[in-house]
Amino acid sequence: MIGYVTLGTNDMQRASAFYDALLDGIGARRTMDFGKFIVWGKGPREASLAVCAPFDGKPASVGNGVMVAIPCATEADVDRLHAQALALGATDEGAPGKRGPNFYAGYFRDLDGNKLNFFKMG
Repeated sequence: MIGYVTLGTNDMQRASAFYDALLDGIGARRTMDFGKFIVWGKGPREASLAVCAPFDGKPASVGNGVMVAIPCATEADVDRLHAQALALGATDEGAPGKRGPNFYAGYFRDLDGNKLNFFKMG
């Protein structure tokens, strides 16, 4: 149901390097790069993640309560990618672990303060 999610950034070079390194861990690559708008994905029929400089020219800011959730194949992938995000400079927003009987997730904030998680359902 989700086509793509866009996160704002005030430093495109820093944000794109972070997501190049992090999303490689789930096999996602840049699918579009317009300089001020970069999209990562696995294919045209799967949801994508984009970072951009805000179109209105105002500084990017983080929306409280907004979060991007990225699916993983295994709980070990969640653990590995959460740790990689932190190693790349992200801040921890909740260590990987069970959040209910069929949901495993690890939460973090990227270099611009956007909240994301890696998760495994089932």
